[in-house]
Amino acid sequence: MPAETFTLAAAQVEPVYHDKEGTLDKTCRWIENAGDAGADLVVFPETYFPGYPYWRGSVSIPRWTDLMVDLQKNSLHVDDEAIEVLGEAVAEADLYLALGTNERSDRPGSDTLYNSIFYFDREGDLVGRHRKLMPTHEERAIWGRGDPSHLRTYETDLGTLGGLVCYENHMTLSKAALAAMGEEIHAAVWPGFWEQHGHPGDKTRAESSEAVDTCDIYPATREYAFETQSFVAACSAYMSDDVPAEFSEDELGFNVAAGGSMLVNPAGIVEAGPLVGEEGLLTAEFDRDERRATKAYFDAMGHYSRWDAVSLSVSDETPAPMERRGPSGNGLSAARAQNLAEEYDIPVEAVEGVAAALAER
Repeated sequence: MPAETFTLAAAQVEPVYHDKEGTLDKTCRWIENAGDAGADLVVFPETYFPGYPYWRGSVSIPRWTDLMVDLQKNSLHVDDEAIEVLGEAVAEADLYLALGTNERSDRPGSDTLYNSIFYFDREGDLVGRHRKLMPTHEERAIWGRGDPSHLRTYETDLGTLGGLVCYENHMTLSKAALAAMGEEIHAAVWPGFWEQHGHPGDKTRAESSEAVDTCDIYPATREYAFETQSFVAACSAYMSDDVPAEFSEDELGFNVAAGGSMLVNPAGIVEAGPLVGEEGLLTAEFDRDERRATKAYFDAMGHYSRWDAVSLSVSDETPAPMERRGPSGNGLSAARAQNLAEEYDIPVEAVEGVAAALAER
């Protein structure tokens, strides 16, 4: 049975920008800090590893290309040696990790980047990843679209864990899908905290926690918690005023990384945060009775649902660049087997079975 009480943490940490090794070292130190603070799960911000591309709309095409190459070199890969180092730190700290990262594709022949969350269990094993399904606006020139199969949850001794990236936390159907998968603890990762002026593209960096009046992250996080009756650890990116080496202030003109992390219970009550304008480790202890009490009033997966009126279709496919259509072990191509099945109105498995039997004779 899942633990009745547990501690969630949000590591609002400034990355060593565009520096893989520096960020790795700092990540391990903050994982250790979270373990020392008694955290059972620690969440790092969106693309914390090795930093959100705030330059995405502020540089020339040649400079953009150079920065993309640099970002590729400093992003994580599922077979990266850094994964083992992170795993050792996680195991030593005895906690779960949800790490926001730029991820370099593991598909042969591809160097596409994805906006991902990497999940580690208490033993330090990388147990899964979520790639942002739809990058936002100019982000589509940086990251590819995530696979449908990455919209999933993970079983832990704290409960069922899931997560979404930035504006995915506004996507009604994606939220509903995770709720239907039994999500109980949610990792929400964001690129900062802002003041919004009129429309979503008109933003400035938040100067204080008073930005909650206009920043969509604040109501979105509280609503996510309430509408799914989940414990939410929202971790937002932070960068100091010191412009990273090899960058100019103009190139990081969209830097809204003011932090804004918060920890919220299933009733939508903010138990810690939002932390704005500084690095820090937010922690809060939660009790599963907080979820039960909210569900007594509003159970999105039970008495407060009407699946006969509204339901959801979810794909678990992983798109592939090619499909082999040559002869199989039974000497029959998949296409030919399908054609025969349709011609004689029989299952394709039956056609393949007959073909295999004949091939053995």
